[in-house]
Amino acid sequence: MIMQFLGKSAQSVFGVCFLALAQAVLAGEYEGQWELKDTSGKTFEIWLHPDGKADGTHNEAMKHGTWTEDGGAAVIHWSTGWTTRIAKDAQGYKKTAFKPGTTPADKPTNSSEAKRIGVPGVESGKK
Repeated sequence: MIMQFLGKSAQSVFGVCFLALAQAVLAGEYEGQWELKDTSGKTFEIWLHPDGKADGTHNEAMKHGTWTEDGGAAVIHWSTGWTTRIAKDAQGYKKTAFKPGTTPADKPTNSSEAKRIGVPGVESGKK
């Protein structure tokens, strides 16, 4: 009914907004593009894909991995042996990192804020 009263350009804008919102909801809690900080405080990005693959820009060695949702958090296992965990907390999202030989049950090697900066099909940058 509402669409009858909107002009064609308004219908297009409405459609694009609805599609972006639907993609964000369907993407789940953790799929998409994230901005994190490493142990030196340097910013890098990761992408958590719907198929369980993960990519990152941290350094040449840490570019590929896999991820799953576990206990309400995204747990990423990198090809380097590092594990990254992203979980929701009172302030937003928090990243914890664990060096090879440790697990998310251990004390983290590093932690920082995690910012979601894109969702599948909407994110800027690499896909």
